[in-house]
Amino acid sequence: MQVANTPIPRQSLASAVADKLRDKIILGELQEGEQLRQDEIAAEFQVSRIPVREAFRELLAEGLLNINPNRGAVVSALTPAEIEELFQIRSVLEREMLRASIPHLSAADLAEAAAIQERFRAELLHSEGVSAWGRLNTQFHAALYAGAALPQFKAILRTINNNGERYTRLQLFLTQGRERAVDEHQRLLEFCRRKDTEAACALLGEHVRHAGRSLRELLEARRMAHPLEKISAK
Repeated sequence: MQVANTPIPRQSLASAVADKLRDKIILGELQEGEQLRQDEIAAEFQVSRIPVREAFRELLAEGLLNINPNRGAVVSALTPAEIEELFQIRSVLEREMLRASIPHLSAADLAEAAAIQERFRAELLHSEGVSAWGRLNTQFHAALYAGAALPQFKAILRTINNNGERYTRLQLFLTQGRERAVDEHQRLLEFCRRKDTEAACALLGEHVRHAGRSLRELLEARRMAHPLEKISAK
């Protein structure tokens, strides 16, 4: 039986455009402060301007875009203090997620986290793998939160990570944080295996806060020295 072709719903098309733009922002292909033109994006993705406009609204709500009165939609540029605040919010949310998750983590959950940790370790050995660092970091943490029945927490955290992942990659790339990240991930995994909730939550809080502090310090120094420089890690 042949299924009749049906057009993609406009909202699905807008979400698909938003997904592609979100990936470009997270990966640094679209840099902070860069202007996004509806007609150019519509031509690139071979869609009308309507789903592009709706995609802009979605990314605006997530904090990935700002609307500039003179330039239209631009990729949001967070101050170093705002970036550190994102990491502080992550620290609070993720400790509660981990606390709720650890008692319910299965052997399969822990095995998945261990497998992601090995991929993360391998990618960090190669600078050309930088585009995967933030994604694998997010996946590792998410695997440890699999036991938490907190869907609203997870939804909020996804939005924060969408805005912060580009900075996670920068923190690993621009600081000497790679070795520390691998070591702390491994210790965190061991605490979870032992069901040592307090030790795991304490380490997680410091792990995330340290990343935010080190990135803020580095960005403040770089932006003071090169105020017009666009910083990315491709």
